[in-house]
Amino acid sequence: MSTTAVPTFLRSRVLLVLAAVLLTLAPTAPALAAPPGAPPAATGAEQTAGAPRSPAPRGAEVVAVTRVADRQVDLSVRSAALGGRTVKVRLLTPDGWNPADRRRHWPTLWLLHGCCGDYTSWTARTDVAEIDDLRDVLVVMPEAGWNGWYSDWWNHGRGGDPAWETFHTVELRHLLERDWGAGRDRVVAGLSMGGQGALLYAARHPGMFKAAAAYSGSVHPLLDDESVDRIMGFFAGRGDDPLRVWGDPVAQRRIWRAHDPFHLAGRLTSLPVYLSCGDGTTGPLDPPGGTSALEADFDRQNHALAAELRRVGAKHLTTHFYGPGTHGWAYWERELHASLPMLLDALRTDG
Repeated sequence: MSTTAVPTFLRSRVLLVLAAVLLTLAPTAPALAAPPGAPPAATGAEQTAGAPRSPAPRGAEVVAVTRVADRQVDLSVRSAALGGRTVKVRLLTPDGWNPADRRRHWPTLWLLHGCCGDYTSWTARTDVAEIDDLRDVLVVMPEAGWNGWYSDWWNHGRGGDPAWETFHTVELRHLLERDWGAGRDRVVAGLSMGGQGALLYAARHPGMFKAAAAYSGSVHPLLDDESVDRIMGFFAGRGDDPLRVWGDPVAQRRIWRAHDPFHLAGRLTSLPVYLSCGDGTTGPLDPPGGTSALEADFDRQNHALAAELRRVGAKHLTTHFYGPGTHGWAYWERELHASLPMLLDALRTDG
């Protein structure tokens, strides 16, 4: 039968049925499947409010939500700053967290992973999910790339993808505060590459974080030729062009300095800052004979940064340079616990 032969009222009914079918097939963020003992997941209109499909400012949107464990939720975020790619962000949620309740906003701890890790590293390698003191804090563990360095890459002057700093400090921050219960009281901590990222974000975005902690952080990559060569080696990982990140350390010296916490020390003077590192020799949490040239390099960098922070008048600097110890998770878990009182006190401090 030709289309013209179908009565008008019948064509209208067919179109309505097709529209209903298409709506049921349209992708939506899945409901959070609540584990035993957890509050029930939002449904219907509440789910739409809690898992938005409209883009946030600067072009990021949550396209999927997955509950992976008790109090652990993964957001799949499509990011304009990352060229439209979708990356994961793991949330360790506080007791009573309900993103559909727009009246409640939680203080946030951002935990940044290191090079060669990902957004799952902190929950997979430490006991962060079992820390009672974090049951009233929203912990944000974002993907930062295997080798992203918490930076908007130079890309030979072209900029663009990847722009990790923009993704985290603009896109993700707006998403979390608009739709996922994050408040505006934030602290940040990270290990290795993430330690550098924690200090960079705190220094480069005044007022965003109320305290910062770096464990075995790459905190002064311009310390000397050895440090420059080492981070250039990381930049070249997996066959990447090492000049894409910050450019040449001589020709693009200004960009390098802008991403070196030592040269940003003056912007950290009013914040509580925690620095910790081992010296690369065998420590109490290492197997016999274990050493780390990387940790020894970062130890020198951390001592240099601590001295510079004191020189420029840092008011709240805590250091734990514990001597023997290598570049490993046993130390970073311990340092997270050691620094938490400082970080949580900063969250509870007004102003």
